Amino acid sequence: MKRRAMNAALSALAVAALGLLGPAAQAQNYKAEYKLSTVVGTAFPWGKGGEIWAELVKQRTNGRINIKLYPGTSLVQGDQTREFTAIRQGVIDLAVGSTINWSPQVKELNLFSLPFLMPDYAAMDAITQGPVGQDLFALVEKAGVVPLAWGENGYREISNSKRDIRKPDDMKGLKIRVVGSPLFIDTFTALGANPTQMSWADAQPALASGAVDGQENPLSIFTAAKLPTVGQKHLTMWGYVADPLIFVVNRDVWQSWTPADREIVKQAAIDAGKQEIELARKGLAEADPAVLKDIAAGGVTVTRLSPAEREAFVAATRPVYDKWKSSIGAPLVTKAEQAIAARKK
Repeated sequence: MKRRAMNAALSALAVAALGLLGPAAQAQNYKAEYKLSTVVGTAFPWGKGGEIWAELVKQRTNGRINIKLYPGTSLVQGDQTREFTAIRQGVIDLAVGSTINWSPQVKELNLFSLPFLMPDYAAMDAITQGPVGQDLFALVEKAGVVPLAWGENGYREISNSKRDIRKPDDMKGLKIRVVGSPLFIDTFTALGANPTQMSWADAQPALASGAVDGQENPLSIFTAAKLPTVGQKHLTMWGYVADPLIFVVNRDVWQSWTPADREIVKQAAIDAGKQEIELARKGLAEADPAVLKDIAAGGVTVTRLSPAEREAFVAATRPVYDKWKSSIGAPLVTKAEQAIAARKK
């Protein structure tokens, strides 16, 4: 009994001593470097968000957590749709990733890609910043990855090298580069286009060579990637889907950090996400008409759809919407629709 009591006392002293050593000693088994994945580099708001997150974490942990940015999905050989699996497996430690790219692994993330679900940024905020956003975070965590904050890649507009797009018939026969999501394939097939799946790393050479005619991406990508220089001379503002981003950490990495450091990393993600969203929305055509004027000055024909013209695209893609509503989960989609209807306009 005496020996047992002595051992218990020694154990208690050891635990107390470890606590007195503080975070630096507890963090001695941290990795020298943590790998952060983004699809694009820091010339884009998306990549800049990853850079801001890494810097905030380094500052606030006094270098205990050192994060290095790996843009261009270089950690998964450029395959954007493999990124989520790589995070779950520990090939990637952290990521600022697209809900579109991760939808093959978490089907509910297809919510944001339902054609014409969200008519404006208030609608997107109603989803990401409310109960639906919390539900989606719970599903991401259930899939094995720890979500911390929302970011944004923006509303996706369509461009091509052939002709102006003002009605669904104008899409017929156009080879449009899309991400590796079956929902995107269905949407563009319904419009009569020829969707071609490829990574963003392959997209620009394909546009330059004429292997594909067009692409769809937020204006921040269109301008920063200088897409008019690769033949994208026809741009249509249709805002058919938006692309929220999620700041995440691999589960084992997350659990390896002290509770105090976890809180630091989470708050840094929230702060970086807010800055990234501000960057993504800064200078948007809705707020600054000069953006479209500058694009047009570069020889691009900019088409803005009237409400009636936009409604023709909504009607043409409604069968896709209805099909995928049941696949994503009708209760979740209905909850999102209700949140959007109740948004502050």
